[in-house]
Amino acid sequence: MSINDLLFGKPLASSAEHDEHIGVSAGIPIFGLDGLTSAAYGPEAAMTLLIPLGVAGVTLHLLPVFTAILILLVIVYFSYRQTIIAYPNGGGSYTVASENLGSWAGLLAAAALMIDYILTAAVGISAGVTALVSASPGLHRHQLSICLLILAVLMIVNMRGVRESGVAFMLPTFLFVGTLLATIGVGVFRVWATGGHPVPVMTPPPAVASSMGAITLWLLLKTFASGCAAMTGVEAVSNGVTAFREPRAKNANTTLTVIIAMLIVLLYGISYLARAYHLTAMDPDSHQFQSVVSILVAAVFGRGWFYFLTMGSVLVALSLSANTAFAGLPRLTRAIAMQDYLPHVFILKGRRLLFSHGIYALTGFTGLILILFRGVTDRLIPLYAIGAFLAFTLSQAGMVVHWMKEKNQPGRTFKMAVNGIGATATGITLVVVLVAKFMSGAWVTAILVPLLIAIMMGVKRHYTRVNAEMADPTPLNLVNLEQPLVVIPMARWDRITEKALRFGLLLSQEIKVVHVHSDDTEGDKGLESIWEALILAPIRAEKLQEPELVTIPSSFRYILSPLMDYILKLEDENPGRKVAVLLPELVVRHWWENLLHNQRVQLLKLMLLLRGNQRIVVVNIPWYL
Repeated sequence: MSINDLLFGKPLASSAEHDEHIGVSAGIPIFGLDGLTSAAYGPEAAMTLLIPLGVAGVTLHLLPVFTAILILLVIVYFSYRQTIIAYPNGGGSYTVASENLGSWAGLLAAAALMIDYILTAAVGISAGVTALVSASPGLHRHQLSICLLILAVLMIVNMRGVRESGVAFMLPTFLFVGTLLATIGVGVFRVWATGGHPVPVMTPPPAVASSMGAITLWLLLKTFASGCAAMTGVEAVSNGVTAFREPRAKNANTTLTVIIAMLIVLLYGISYLARAYHLTAMDPDSHQFQSVVSILVAAVFGRGWFYFLTMGSVLVALSLSANTAFAGLPRLTRAIAMQDYLPHVFILKGRRLLFSHGIYALTGFTGLILILFRGVTDRLIPLYAIGAFLAFTLSQAGMVVHWMKEKNQPGRTFKMAVNGIGATATGITLVVVLVAKFMSGAWVTAILVPLLIAIMMGVKRHYTRVNAEMADPTPLNLVNLEQPLVVIPMARWDRITEKALRFGLLLSQEIKVVHVHSDDTEGDKGLESIWEALILAPIRAEKLQEPELVTIPSSFRYILSPLMDYILKLEDENPGRKVAVLLPELVVRHWWENLLHNQRVQLLKLMLLLRGNQRIVVVNIPWYL
């Protein structure tokens, strides 16, 4: 078995694609892990902004903030249920916006989603490592290295295919949800048993002394905006409907319902217990930093085996939550590339029936983001949620237009109202999040979105130009066909150049063998000394057309420039004639052997492609060692 087969699995035939489709149980970890694990960092993102208010900030304001967030979550849930029904072949924001609001809205959704997916992967991995650092503070200095290692593991697992990644992530997902639900259940019971005054098993870190008298509207909006990070990932199911087995829409909606129900319980449960136990977030730059989940589990159960089991499951689940991006982004980039807005390489399926180049791109950009922000979650959160809510808004607005077109659809008015409420709610939230987080880093996203749109428009213009130039509905043109002028650069006479000349004799009656001769090369008399005996004599014996030897002197030891000048001059002197340049090339068995040979052929090939035109043809003549 090869290393590739061991790491990435054996190649799958196209006929096996149906077997890669998934059901609800695998769909939850693949498309829901990002949304579910946001319960581990969503409340913390909001609570971090309430630090200046001390304990009062949590006890007075956390539950109202998350009540508003959960109402918004329910609205988005019902909106996306309708999107899945209307687009059973994949109703991502890009598709819905493009079909109903036009190409510009589609590009806006595409840019927003691509940014959201990259940040989903970066925040998930970063939050997972933060959980590990909370349990073992000594690892704080290795945070970035651990992030990059987990990213590499995720890429390898996802390259094995959708079905295998779903099975691999199923246990961590349900262990994460199970341990947090147990924590919430036991914590709520103790709150009830003690009349609302539970005693922590392990005393939480002391809250920072309040530095504000009362909360301001601005701080409340910023807290709401940060807490909205818990809603990212909700759109993943609608983007990946095609991954489910039939009936697709039903399985996708069931998966979405389970994910949203569990997320509501987790978010409200953590917020409620944080208030009941008087927990506050810690400064992320603190040397003894602990996450809110770490403090909560320790307060409910202490630092025994269950604490380490829970934190371990949080670490693994958060790290693997990036899998939602790995499942969604390749499908998104394929849909965009199908419309010529991204390179067509994103359309191609790899050895395991995946859109592999989307995975490569996601891995690269996620690694770059982690390096730039040194793997710290709270530095990434300000960039987060903008893309998600922009995609939410465009998708729901597109669905309103969709229902307006479907005049004979039963319940059309009600469905239009649901999506209209969703579009309005997420649109208002988008404005709030953008304003509240603008100076904290959301301006980066605001710049990246139009930049990505400009790049996609540039790609589209390129493909439009190529298609216009390449299109040829006419019959094969056989007018003015003639043999090309053949040019063979030749440094010396050997078996490689012999192969090139033999092929050249088959191509044309007019062959020019070009030798660039430098006077300072000791013992090198050029090709003239052997030209008559080794080349012309056999050709004359077979009564073939004799090639012409062209020797170009080079006093300054330049080789490539004189060759290029000669080829371009020859092409200019023979208008309407093709010039075929045959390049003899040694092909070695091992990559490192290339270092032992000069690469003039590769450079000349590049120069011919860059400076040549339609009448210059480059032909490789390989000699395999």
